[in-house]
Amino acid sequence: MSSQAELRSWVGVVAKGPGSPRRGGEAALMHPVLKAFVCGSISGTCSTLLFQPLDLLKTRLQTLQPSINASGRVGMVTLLFKVVRTESLRGLWKGVSPSFARCIPGVGIYFSTLYMIKQRFVLDRSPTALESVLLGAVSRTIAVVCMSPVTVVKTRYESGRYGYESVHGALRNIYRSEGVQGLFSGLTATLLRDAPFSGIYLMFYMQTKKITPYDQLDPALTPLVNFGCGTFAGILASLATQPADVIKTHMQLSSEKHRRTGEVITLIFRDYGLAGFFRGAIPRALRRTLMAAMAWTVYEQMMSKMGLKS
Repeated sequence: MSSQAELRSWVGVVAKGPGSPRRGGEAALMHPVLKAFVCGSISGTCSTLLFQPLDLLKTRLQTLQPSINASGRVGMVTLLFKVVRTESLRGLWKGVSPSFARCIPGVGIYFSTLYMIKQRFVLDRSPTALESVLLGAVSRTIAVVCMSPVTVVKTRYESGRYGYESVHGALRNIYRSEGVQGLFSGLTATLLRDAPFSGIYLMFYMQTKKITPYDQLDPALTPLVNFGCGTFAGILASLATQPADVIKTHMQLSSEKHRRTGEVITLIFRDYGLAGFFRGAIPRALRRTLMAAMAWTVYEQMMSKMGLKS
């Protein structure tokens, strides 16, 4: 059986939930945390494939030379046409392989960890604003640390500066030339970006859902409303964590030597000024907002189909 056929079969079994006939006596006994992992991985696959071009544009904008005007919407649109003209339309999806390698298990780890913690500490009630921040931040921290090496590879793929042939080959090359430190370059900045983003996002998402009158809505509109709540939360979280994303990108692209976070901050400010910490903000805000909104919408719909509370 091909890997795609196996995936479809696996997803079909999971989606049937606890009450479905058991396949080999194992499927029906699948742990809820594992189901949350599968739902998260599927939602991560969909959102990554759709929004990879925005991530590539964000990385390219953040690493343009100071002499090039890459601020604002004009810079993003100009860069979009340049990539298509020089690298073809497929060039917009450069780095999608490491994105999949990072996001599919990474989103799965995030959602399964979040589900496990919620079931342990806030079972049968909606978390408070502070609890949401802590839940999101802790879950994302675990996922970020686990997937940091692949994140480094993904950033370098998207920059267009490296000629890696595969994710495995890139990991091996980085390890041989830069050691373990190279595989975790930019980890501090990534955590400073992703942990607050997930915490802030989850807080706004949960609080927005609390004031939404779901009981007065057509059930068919629930996914659309969830997507709207996710979009609002994503915009606020993206803007708050944009400087950390710029710092992370510069650290991961520095293969010659591993600068400290403080040194990179000084370098960015010297070369680009205060505005340099917000380069690539538009494509990143679009991507992170839409990805998070879609991931949560798909995740919650799948968990609901399985009869599990997300």
